[in-house]
Order: sequence, then structure tokens, then C-alpha cells
Amino acid sequence: MAAITIVGGGIGGLVAAMCLHDAGHDVEVYEAVIEPRELGVGINVLPHSVRVLDELGLLADLDRAGVRTSTLMFLSRDGTRIWSEPRGVDAGNPWPQFSIHRGRFQMLLWRAAEQRLGADRLHTGHRLESFDQNDDAVTAQFADRRRDDKAGVEVHSDLLVGADGIHSVVRRQLYPHQGHPRPSGLVLWRGAVEAPAFLDGRTMFMAGDDGQKAVVYPITNPGADGTALVNWVAERPLDVDMETVSWNREVDVGTVAEHFRAWDYGWLNVGELIASSAAAYEFPMVDRDPVERWSFGRVTLLGDAAHPMRPNGSNGSSQAILDGEALATALATAPDVVAGLAAYERERLDPTARLTLANRQAGPERVMQWVADRCAGSCGDEHTCVPTGELEREANAYKQLAGFDLARLRALADGD
Repeated sequence: MAAITIVGGGIGGLVAAMCLHDAGHDVEVYEAVIEPRELGVGINVLPHSVRVLDELGLLADLDRAGVRTSTLMFLSRDGTRIWSEPRGVDAGNPWPQFSIHRGRFQMLLWRAAEQRLGADRLHTGHRLESFDQNDDAVTAQFADRRRDDKAGVEVHSDLLVGADGIHSVVRRQLYPHQGHPRPSGLVLWRGAVEAPAFLDGRTMFMAGDDGQKAVVYPITNPGADGTALVNWVAERPLDVDMETVSWNREVDVGTVAEHFRAWDYGWLNVGELIASSAAAYEFPMVDRDPVERWSFGRVTLLGDAAHPMRPNGSNGSSQAILDGEALATALATAPDVVAGLAAYERERLDPTARLTLANRQAGPERVMQWVADRCAGSCGDEHTCVPTGELEREANAYKQLAGFDLARLRALADGD
């Protein structure tokens, strides 16, 4: 079995560490953050990746930390329904879909990895500086951020996994001329706030069109007082300067809320929800062009370091989780590390590249723009300007592309 260094203790890196450890490898994780904390807002973890987490024994932890999503709705700006479908086990899937606080999810994984690997195998405050390799090993140079002198730490292993996100140091060394992430012309404002639970307390909805959009879903179950922590995302076109952009800039909540002041659906007023938040943070919506290779000798990429994609379809974290399982499986069935990394790349590179490009077309959310383009204003409580069959085909095509269509999940549950 191999000695493996994972760069990055985020969602993808931690799941990969546990999958590889369970396969018998000697795994160490190096995270640049000195003290991991519950930071961020909401994400969705889709059923195909929940399967992996379930196999790691984490389903009960997910239930305590997040919400089993019951329904996904698409609405026009005025709240008229475009499309609605059950999600997770409510759709007959063998595994649920979870809406969960990103930081809470990451700390859940961190604690699980500590228990599995041992706390001494998770190294915080270590920022990768560079690496080199030969036919027999990889040597990684880290700066120890916990020390005033930032002393260097040299780590030798059989395999280096770059799971260090969209600004990956590993990827930058492999692709030194890649430049900045690719802007979409859209910006996201994000926040989370305690608010009265809406509808069944487990529904996620997306409203609007390409000109303005809101995504809202609870990331905790309602408490005794009927309130839940509700995550919201506001999206509008805005060009950003990639030379100077801030990646987590706090902005005025009232300014964001004003764009959604008229979005009152009776069961929820989007503008008021945003206005009641303590803080809002701005993120440019970006990705990177798919590359031809992830694996170079004894070094490979995983998660956002390999395939950073736009959030349309809620797939980024889920695909990173699938990467970790695929890497462990490939190494277990290959004659050596280099062959294993090549097999991992063959399994995962093309599907994630196609998904990245599909998300540039708004993924399953593009049906919202179809309605904006076609509706003549004559629809009543539900849009009929786009045939239901067309909407259903689009929803199913995206699930098949991303790997969580019902037939595939049921086959996995049956062991096929």
C-alpha cells in the first residue's frame, strides 16, 4: 500500500483521506488553515455522493447536521411555478439529498477523519510551496504557518493529491500559465439567517432568470419556535476585475435586498429574508477550463483543484466526494501508483469536464430563462409556456450527466 500526501483539508480532501485510509493506505492531510472552523454558508450534497458518505458511516451525522431536502422548485421572478420535483428519498432514491452548512459539514468530516486516521495525521497551518518527483517518490515542501519563521517542512510520499481548491498550488505548478479563473459575468451574494421555516421546512427553490436570480433553502430543521437557519444566494450580472477581485468581500445587506424588494410570494418574502440577515458576502461566479490531464506521474488533482465548476446544479462538493471514492478504487485495482492515477483520471476527467461545460449553460436552471423568453404573460398559477415534457427531459438529462439519475442510483443500491 502507498504512503499518500493530500494537500487540502476541505470536503474533497477529507473524504479522499478516509476512502484511501479504509483501502489500507498510509494517508496524511496537510491543510493551510491554522485552525479549521465552521465558516461559510449552505451547500447541497446530492444522493450519489451521500452514498459514499453513507458507506463511510456518516449518514447519522449528516442527519444531525443538515436537512433532508424534499423538493426542488423553479419559479419565475413573480413566484409563478415553472417546475417542481421531489428530491432525495422523497423521489424514491436509495439515499437522501442534504442541504447543510458548508462549515458544519467540513467540521463533521474533519472530526470523522481524525477518528479514522488519528489526529496526528491531519496537519493544520501547512501551506504547500512546491513539489518535485522522481520515479520512486514525491517530495513536497510546506511552509509551517504556525511558526513565526515559517520554517519549511519536507514531506516524502509515494503519491501527492492536490485537493487544494480553485486556487490550487498543485495545479498551478502543473499548469503554470493557466492564469486567473474564468469569470462568468455574474456575481453571487450569499448569506444565512434564522427565519420562520417556509412550506414544508425542507424545500429548496430557485427563482428568476439570467438577469436576476435567487436560490433559497433551509440548512437546519425547524426548531421548537418554528424557525430554521435559511441559506440564500442572490445572483446578478456584474463584470469583475480578476486582477483585483475579493473572494469573500462583505457587502451591505440592504443594497442586495433592494434588488429583491418586490419578490413576495406570500409564503416567503425574498427581499425581507435578505434584509434580515446580519451579513452578506460577495463571490464572483467563476470556473476554469477543463484540462487534458490531472495526473502527472505520482501527482494528481481532485475536487475544485481538478474541475472547478459553476454552482448551477449544486454539484461541486458532490463531484469532489465522488473523486475520493474513485481514486481509492483505482489505486486498489491497479498494479502500481502511476497506473492507478491514470485509471482514476480516465474514470473522472471526462464526466466532470462535460459537467463543467454544462454548468456554463446554467445547468438545469436554464429552464428559468426559457420561461422568461417565451412567456407572454398569460400563464396563471403555473407556467404553461414551456411544455412539461420539455422541462422533465431537461431535468432528467442533467441528472444523467451528473450521475444521480434514479436508475443509476437504484442499480448502485442493488450492487450492479
